[in-house]
Amino acid sequence: MTTYPEHSCDSPLQPTASRRAFLAGAGSLGALGLTTGWAGEALAGEAPARPFQDGMRTGDAWTAYLREQDLTWGDIPKNFYQSPFMGNGGLGASVYRIDRNGPLAFVLGDNRVRDHQDDKGSTFGMARLPIGHLSLDTVGDLAGADLRLSLFDATLTGALTTSAGTIRIESFVHAVRDVLVINLLPEAAEAATWSFTPAKAESPRVKASPPAPDGLRVNPDPVVETGDDRGRCVQALAVGGQTVTQWRMRPEEDGSRTLLVTVAHSYPDSSAEATAAATLDWAARTPLARLRNEHRQWWHEFYPKSFVSIPDARLQSFYWIQLYKMASATRREFPVLSTHAQWQEPTPWPATWWNLNVQLEYWLINATGHWELDSLTRSIDEYRGNLILNAPVALREDSAVIARSAQENLRTGTPALPGSTSGTPEVGNLPWAMHNLWLTYRHTMDDNLLREVIFPILRRAVNFYLHFVEEGADGRLHLPRTYSPEYDSTRDCNFDLALLTWGCATLLRTCDRLGITDELQPRWREVLARLVEPPQGSDGLWIGADRRLTSSHRHYSHLLWFYPLYLFDPTDPERQELLQRSLDHWVGYEGALQGYTFTGASSMSSSMGQGNKALSFLNTLLDRYVQPNTMYRESGPVIETPLSAAQSVHDMLLQSWGDTIRVFPAMPDAWSDAVIHQLRAEGAFVISARRIAGRTAWVRVQSLAGEPCRLHLPGLVDGPVTIRSTQGQPKPVVWHRDGEILVLQLAAGDDVVITTPASPRQLEVSPVPVTGQAPWGLAPLPPIGVTVPADLSAFFDNDGVSPRDAMTDGNFDGSGYTYPAEELPAPGRRTVDRVTWLLGSYAPGAANNVVCRGQQVELPAGNAANLHILGAGTSGGAAVKALLTYLDGSTAEVDFKLTDWARTPSYGETIAVEAAYRHSQTGVPDNKTVRWFHQVVAADPSKTLVAVTLPVHTKLHVFGLSVERP
Repeated sequence: MTTYPEHSCDSPLQPTASRRAFLAGAGSLGALGLTTGWAGEALAGEAPARPFQDGMRTGDAWTAYLREQDLTWGDIPKNFYQSPFMGNGGLGASVYRIDRNGPLAFVLGDNRVRDHQDDKGSTFGMARLPIGHLSLDTVGDLAGADLRLSLFDATLTGALTTSAGTIRIESFVHAVRDVLVINLLPEAAEAATWSFTPAKAESPRVKASPPAPDGLRVNPDPVVETGDDRGRCVQALAVGGQTVTQWRMRPEEDGSRTLLVTVAHSYPDSSAEATAAATLDWAARTPLARLRNEHRQWWHEFYPKSFVSIPDARLQSFYWIQLYKMASATRREFPVLSTHAQWQEPTPWPATWWNLNVQLEYWLINATGHWELDSLTRSIDEYRGNLILNAPVALREDSAVIARSAQENLRTGTPALPGSTSGTPEVGNLPWAMHNLWLTYRHTMDDNLLREVIFPILRRAVNFYLHFVEEGADGRLHLPRTYSPEYDSTRDCNFDLALLTWGCATLLRTCDRLGITDELQPRWREVLARLVEPPQGSDGLWIGADRRLTSSHRHYSHLLWFYPLYLFDPTDPERQELLQRSLDHWVGYEGALQGYTFTGASSMSSSMGQGNKALSFLNTLLDRYVQPNTMYRESGPVIETPLSAAQSVHDMLLQSWGDTIRVFPAMPDAWSDAVIHQLRAEGAFVISARRIAGRTAWVRVQSLAGEPCRLHLPGLVDGPVTIRSTQGQPKPVVWHRDGEILVLQLAAGDDVVITTPASPRQLEVSPVPVTGQAPWGLAPLPPIGVTVPADLSAFFDNDGVSPRDAMTDGNFDGSGYTYPAEELPAPGRRTVDRVTWLLGSYAPGAANNVVCRGQQVELPAGNAANLHILGAGTSGGAAVKALLTYLDGSTAEVDFKLTDWARTPSYGETIAVEAAYRHSQTGVPDNKTVRWFHQVVAADPSKTLVAVTLPVHTKLHVFGLSVERP
């Protein structure tokens, strides 16, 4: 029997004192024997052979370095994927124009806000709920933006430009208090007011497929109360509990005004109202300078726990933004990350997914030492009782499982069981999540975590499998039909075979480590000895015994043997050949591949030492999938892929699987220089190193736990090396070579530097020179001069817009569909996409656009740099020719290109207006996004432009023309 105290299966285990110590302290460097604050250097005793200089030990150094990684905006963000985003692990906000021609909005979200109809499933009855948005209402029309999201300060600053003046802005979500702070200083004739629009408190999946479950209750309408410079929104829930949003405006001494906003959620009681009031009262009493300083202090202590510098400006900036994103999205005390964190947008994924998403989200915290963000370990520990309740009643005595999606309490119900002929027996999610906890253990070597959290829960997860393992006619042990995530069900599914193998091996290793005698040890050994070999063929690893990979597949579930479990050594020539075949076959099918396909392929390439391929896969991710603000989407925001890409960067710089630390194991040819400082490796080692001119110049190793230390240092140890203590130890460091491996005998607290005769005289940590640009955010748009609109009213011959109360009015595309008037800028003289237009009427029966039939349109006479066109195509759009006429009688043929109204730009246009739906002849909105496009045609600025002859193409419609003066 086990020698540790097993807990009752029908309620969550309460943390013991030792486990509490880990969960409370693992996030701080002090818990691991290091100091917090700046990563400074303190040498004692005799000086080392070469002095060590940490150039990142001051706040000024970090300010200068991270400023180069910031996101910047030279234009107004028009959707979530362009937006600045902020958060403190719970409360969050994203900033963009919800309506392309409306005010700037601060869209609120909170990881803790969800429905509580728990019997209606994680994506409907328990779904994360939207909150609403605050609109910044201005005197003039928004015309431009100059914004910066400072990573080091976690603050959005800059200015908004309107037709009436400018507004200076500073905003942050307080790092440790649930307060959004927005400070505004209007200038010239501009002023700023705020309005709040609540979101409907329903699951985003209610309008998606599959339909909502029967009996799902509709939450009441929110109650909004506003007064002088303050307001409150109370969203009650149908089954009890509430979400309260509260805000207050106050003047500052410099003439600016600060908006303070908080969100609180409670269930089943209504205590959120009191919580919100107390939080806002505190914020209102606290000076802006103090709010700012408290907030910055947390972030200024966050970043220096580790340092990475690579010569690729785009990827380096992307990497640091992911650390900012992770710390904004979660903290240890908050719910486990959902697929979109707190920045909820329209999505079918309003929950936490366990068949890949959770696992990929948390990998980056280990190398960087940011266990203060480890809400995964805390959640699995706190809700282990629900993992037991997810199992069938007959198996709860010794098993635990989790199905595909859950909320913060991890209750999912029971998945289809192995061998089921119906449903999807996806049962490997919990052991894969436990591998994340194992990685945390391996990077900390905290035996309390291993003994009291990992071992008892992993034992149950493996036991679940053991109930279904069966002996075949071949005398080997097999698994019945289980599900390989995202693909198919099959016998001897490689996803589950790999996890069962890893689970049994890890339990045996844990017993050895902790001195545990368990009655199941013989069974675990038997499984390792007799389990069937992974199904495979000439095309590499299969999905399982009954299913090859024969079509495009985004998920690498069948390749877990190699990554991230490393059960197969990818550096072994025979295994590497199998991995290469499997990898090539997998990514060779185009069609269903998604972003995390390429992060997985990158890390697998790194495991084989293929730095150029690893970088190529990451560049494919950035080029093809990552959005301007580094977010990622699959039918909605999905946060795991960019976060896992940060781990793919780690895998190029530092690996520590297989009890061996590999420094710079997969460096691309383009990365001749690189620096890592205080990255963590398995065995609780802290690694610093520098690469100069294509070679590893030096490596520093700090041992926190006294574990065996095996180092593979490509390019450093092919000649004589010196290993000296940084602490001036009286005894020399004991080490020897094992082939290409250096084996060091280090006690806990030892700190050594490895150099060669070619190492620089001073071992320096500082940023390396970069190439390229860090393009994240939005680049400034080319300047537009004064624009003078043409009056098209005499040419309007089509009614393409209908009001909400007369949807059947008009016919834009010949099929009866029209633009919704309520989603468009108001008729008349309007500035849209920085250009002034004269827009026609949307009244029933009124024509408001020109169908191109060769009309000659008189333009406001004068010299023109460009002719601006506002319009759209139907039936695919078209690229044709138009004719410009000048006062001197000369003409010029020019391109006239407009994309189909229901497609994204095909001809270099910008989207001037975007409506989330269109009106139909049925009187019911059609859920298809439609757009007005803004196209620019160059003119001869030395001549006086007087007219344009439109093309003859009846699928092209013009809503506005405007002449830009040089």
